[in-house]
Amino acid sequence: LGGTCINTGCVPSKIMIRAAHIANWRTESPFDAGLSSQAPVVDRAKLLEQQQRRVEELRDAKYEGILRDHPAITVLKGEARFVDAHSLTVTLNEGGEQTVRFDRAFIGTGARPAAPPVPGLADTPYLTSTGALALDTLPKRLIVIGASVVALELAQAFARLGSQVTVLARSRLLSQEDPAVGDAVEAAFRREGIEVLKQTQAGRVDYTDNEFIVDTNAGTLRADQLLVATGRTPNTEALNLASLGVETARGAILVDEHLHTTVPGLYAAGDCTDQPEFVYVAAAGGSRAAVNMTGGEATLDLSAMPAVIFTDPQVATVGLTEAEAIEQGFSVDTRELDLENVARALVNFDTGGFIKLVAERDSGRLLGVQAVAGEAGELIQTAVMALRARMTLHDIANELFPYLTMVEGLKLCAQTFTKDVTQLSCCAG
Repeated sequence: LGGTCINTGCVPSKIMIRAAHIANWRTESPFDAGLSSQAPVVDRAKLLEQQQRRVEELRDAKYEGILRDHPAITVLKGEARFVDAHSLTVTLNEGGEQTVRFDRAFIGTGARPAAPPVPGLADTPYLTSTGALALDTLPKRLIVIGASVVALELAQAFARLGSQVTVLARSRLLSQEDPAVGDAVEAAFRREGIEVLKQTQAGRVDYTDNEFIVDTNAGTLRADQLLVATGRTPNTEALNLASLGVETARGAILVDEHLHTTVPGLYAAGDCTDQPEFVYVAAAGGSRAAVNMTGGEATLDLSAMPAVIFTDPQVATVGLTEAEAIEQGFSVDTRELDLENVARALVNFDTGGFIKLVAERDSGRLLGVQAVAGEAGELIQTAVMALRARMTLHDIANELFPYLTMVEGLKLCAQTFTKDVTQLSCCAG
């Protein structure tokens, strides 16, 4: 119970990332001239125990405990298959089958890690994100196939805990983002000793004598563990959706803004649908689907959807990139503010990164924000609200922002459209 996020995704990964962040700062920080530093002894087994204890606490508090307190909710454990639009059969884990009839149904089956069709890969004990988060020992050498969110978060976490990490990117890091974003993360990885191989694909994988051998177009690589994080596949193939007329795209259920599928009375949300794979999108979709299943008319608006990647520096985005805005027909104006111009970053001695604003040229209306910063995830919701309110650059530049916060960078970046912020005093309004 609880799905990917709490069991094998967001929660355990962010615990591991936080531990790795602390290990990194104990080893080296911008304040080493006045503070002693020493690489910690990493006991992965104890970190895993702490991680799983918190996972179990949250699972009980937020899911199992709630179900115990609501006896009217019946939980069946097994595999469900729709018979028609008003009934399904559950093959129970404990044996036997049970038929369930309904007026309306909600599908929230999530997704699972997918693997590319690399020759030999399926015959090896490679790791997915689920297995990587459950490792009780750290691999000396780790190869990561993948260059998006999960791959990069875990690659850096393992590297900071002591593994020698190599990342294989089919094109470049974070290829769906503004190119400057991937470049900034790549630079940070290289500074930390993480090897990044761009334009590199695995042609074959073998496992011999407890060692992975990965043949690529850049040569042969060897490692103790191989993490494959190249995407996820919706858990829908066993549901018999096609026979009902539920439309899907590569297994993902198509839903409208009301979370309604193409079959009356059937709703869906989360990673099993064609919506963005974020837990907060799934939660928002699920709650709105519940409203609509009981006679409501709730909609899910994803026009100002934030996204955060928990690398260091973090990546946070909302709205359109410059390329997306141009593709949609906007005449755009953009500015990119290096963190050397943000006081919070200066006093942190952590100026690697930038904030970029994309605006409509004539009106000045904000269209999108991309931020790469140590605390980018903490500033992006302000950008979300600005987008939602259809604020202009002038509006943002003239708002009061608290001094010595990273979010002040949004104001400073907005000011760069009309003035040279390097000539302003530290807290100039």
